[in-house]
Amino acid sequence: MKAVGAFEAKTHLSALLDRVAKGERITITRHGIPAAMLVPVHEAAGKLTHEQIVEGMRELRKRVKADRMSVREMVNEGRRL
Repeated sequence: MKAVGAFEAKTHLSALLDRVAKGERITITRHGIPAAMLVPVHEAAGKLTHEQIVEGMRELRKRVKADRMSVREMVNEGRRL
């Protein structure tokens, strides 16, 4: 994994994206401190943790009112997340 500064990343973004598309992981730093990471899309799309799923369900519960919505409306509301 290679690290590049924020200025270099901004200047050479297109070239960095080409490298990432080929599978390389690149860390972007600010003043030597890691600030972000460029990773291939297939690698970034990981599975949700149990905690993330539960939190998503809690957020949905706050928005969905069972006494005012049909099951179909609830399903559609859940798909908007």
